[in-house]
Amino acid sequence: MKYFLGLDNGGTKTKAALFDRCGKEIACCSASSDAVMDRPDFVERDMEEMWRSNCAVIREVLEKSRAAAGDIGGVGICGHGKGLYLWGKDGKPNGPGILSADNRAVSYLEKWRADGTEREAFKRSCQHVMACQPVTLLAWIRDREPERYANIRWVFECKDYVRFRMTGEARAEITDYSGTGLMDLHTRRFSSDLLRLFGIPEVKEALPPLCHAMEIAGRVTEEAARQCGLEAGTPVIGGMFDINACAMAAGILDSSRICMIAGTWSINEYIRREPVLDGSVLMNSLYCLPGYYLVEESSATSAGNNEWFVRELLPEAVREAKAAGRDIYRVVDEWVEEIPPEEYVPVFLPFLMASNVNPRAQSCFIGLKASHTRKHLARSVFEGITFGHRYHLEKLLATRAQRPEAVRLVGGAARARVWAQMFADVMQLPVEVIPAGEAGALGCAILAACAAGEYPSVESAAANMTRVAEIFRPDPGRKAVYDAKYRAYLDAVGALDGLWDRMGTSG
Repeated sequence: MKYFLGLDNGGTKTKAALFDRCGKEIACCSASSDAVMDRPDFVERDMEEMWRSNCAVIREVLEKSRAAAGDIGGVGICGHGKGLYLWGKDGKPNGPGILSADNRAVSYLEKWRADGTEREAFKRSCQHVMACQPVTLLAWIRDREPERYANIRWVFECKDYVRFRMTGEARAEITDYSGTGLMDLHTRRFSSDLLRLFGIPEVKEALPPLCHAMEIAGRVTEEAARQCGLEAGTPVIGGMFDINACAMAAGILDSSRICMIAGTWSINEYIRREPVLDGSVLMNSLYCLPGYYLVEESSATSAGNNEWFVRELLPEAVREAKAAGRDIYRVVDEWVEEIPPEEYVPVFLPFLMASNVNPRAQSCFIGLKASHTRKHLARSVFEGITFGHRYHLEKLLATRAQRPEAVRLVGGAARARVWAQMFADVMQLPVEVIPAGEAGALGCAILAACAAGEYPSVESAAANMTRVAEIFRPDPGRKAVYDAKYRAYLDAVGALDGLWDRMGTSG
């Protein structure tokens, strides 16, 4: 039997999962991806350690599954979008990798918005500039680290760097690079005009040749095979931006459904035949299904906030759960369920890593009382994250003639029934939960199976390898409750807007 390997390099973990041709997960392994945050707004990663982590989880998943290396029919890799991974002219990583939660270059974003650069760039890129995009980070490196800038051989996105280490082939997969600010989405090519506009024309020679998601973009080298345990010559597809991969795992094949991914980032997206060109959404990029654009509203404001809450504010609860053989996140789910939606809890702004409003906005609890317990704060965190998703959803709905049939939910919130129901009640849309524990890896496996000839089309592969586990219907009785809480959330955001510039944040 042939199996298909998916690798997912996220903001906090590196994961490998092995699937059969029916989408059944045979084995999964993960390793923590330690981010270095030794300066305000800097979020970095050691690129050599990152490659070693990929090799380690591949070896572990092969051992755990007892699959022979020769049984792997193909490999697909996805990873977080944005950020920057540079390869040097000296044949080594050129400094640390920069993750998508990095906010060091926010002043460049503000300057380009003020002087019209962003508006001019949108005509070609079809997206608003973000502080964590390669164009912004490259401009920052040009000015702050000129020796590093001069040493750039290849400009990689996260998963394209991993594929380069695996195959020795430098390629730029199109779904990922279409979200970098470097591409003209009308021509689907890198744009010299955009590079000049952002003041980084020298980068053109460092942009790898473009490839497509399902294209075989290289094969595992002998050296990589020794390190990761795969068989030399195993085909490796172009892979995808992780939000493409999750959407594919959710079976997003037309515009009838909106996909929400509740991970480190709040990803809210749907696909359509034409980009949204009026500037009302954050980003248009290219989808892995030919002929479709991915319309995206996103920010690093989702379940990563809950991970921080558990890690930093509940250390003894974590120890108690571990001693009892329980998952702390299931314990927190139960806490949230104990507090009814109608009960007053503080407003939580989920801006620990980034914001979807003022780029300098910070996180906070507003309205704490002595009667509040950690259970109330847990519900505050769940609600604040969910409201952040609704903020993005409302922008997407304004671009559509028809209301979507449902939301397909992937990520941390999908694993908690109380949270999935909250999503349904806050959005007032049915929420279809995708059971894939490793949705990004599954999306990669689907395309790898197509590339290997297991299925004649992406549609047939998705039909056979994806499913919906449960549907949560919105409770009409909770609409008024959550609408009122959402208005309070928006009012809190608006009331604090003038404060952030006085808080001493860097940029």
